[in-house]
Amino acid sequence: MTTQTTIAPPVMFSEVRVLMPGFMLCAVIAVAATFVSEHYGGPQFLYALLLGIAFHFLSDSDKCIPGIEVSAKKLVRFGVALLGARIVASDVSDLGLIGVGALVGAVLLTISFGLLLARVLGLPPLLGLLSGGGTGICGISATLAISSTLPATRETERYTLLTAIGVAIFSTVAMVLYPLVVKATGLSVSEAGLFLGGSIHDVAQVVGAGLIISPEVGDAATLAKMFRVAMLMPVVVVLALVFHGERRKANGGVGTKTPILPLFLVAFAALATLNSLGLLSHELVEASSTLSRWCLVISIAALGVKTSLEKLAELGWKPIVLLSGEALFVAAYMLAVVFAARLIAAQ
Repeated sequence: MTTQTTIAPPVMFSEVRVLMPGFMLCAVIAVAATFVSEHYGGPQFLYALLLGIAFHFLSDSDKCIPGIEVSAKKLVRFGVALLGARIVASDVSDLGLIGVGALVGAVLLTISFGLLLARVLGLPPLLGLLSGGGTGICGISATLAISSTLPATRETERYTLLTAIGVAIFSTVAMVLYPLVVKATGLSVSEAGLFLGGSIHDVAQVVGAGLIISPEVGDAATLAKMFRVAMLMPVVVVLALVFHGERRKANGGVGTKTPILPLFLVAFAALATLNSLGLLSHELVEASSTLSRWCLVISIAALGVKTSLEKLAELGWKPIVLLSGEALFVAAYMLAVVFAARLIAAQ
């Protein structure tokens, strides 16, 4: 009589096999969105969102659910952590005191304005926080980062996707219209860079708007925008502390161990510090930036798959007013700062 020994597959391999169908779905959507963006123009994130929504029917598939959930909730944190490799502390000195003060004000005031306008419109404060942070800091990346510090609920996911769609649309509109504002107001290279980098939502659209005018304006706008990206760290740390208790309850109650500062924030800070000290090579920074963008595109595709257009439509017209109001607010603020600085310099 012979006995057969059955060797169980490693636990990790079993988990990966369960996650693969949903993850591959989101990854294919991300690749398709990237192809369309690179060959026909337009925002990569917005394409990923819309294509993801088109595959919403797969969100009920038992095979796809685990991978979609991980892509939407876990992968985004890895992508945000890698954003830290793009931060260089020495860039702050190049902006000057007025530039730094203006950009810090843009972030804080836009978030505050978002919360206030959401209250006036009768919308949930979380939507005002997400939209204000996405508009004031760095678009969809900031929206996803802020969302990851909030309680993991259906409402948070819905507000995150709505904000991501709005930010992608208004950022693209700003990329086209704001260079016309620069021409009409006769802004100098430094003034145009500060205005564009301080008012347009996403990094790619900032670069595009600057290059529409000139390479010099493109460089100046990118510098201002990267400082706004650096503001993501302190803002998300504060929000992680504020919502720590609510995240803990959402993750399973009092007995669940939830770190005060999520690991992805620690990794973000560590990479930013290493890059500021010159310890990261240019190739490593570029690789981290590319990997980060892919993680975020896959995550936003997963959010799209999970979201029903019917549920988004239930929110009505008020979120449109909220997002457009925030976009106009930060643009008007940055223009006011630029002209105020010009008057001070003239005296």
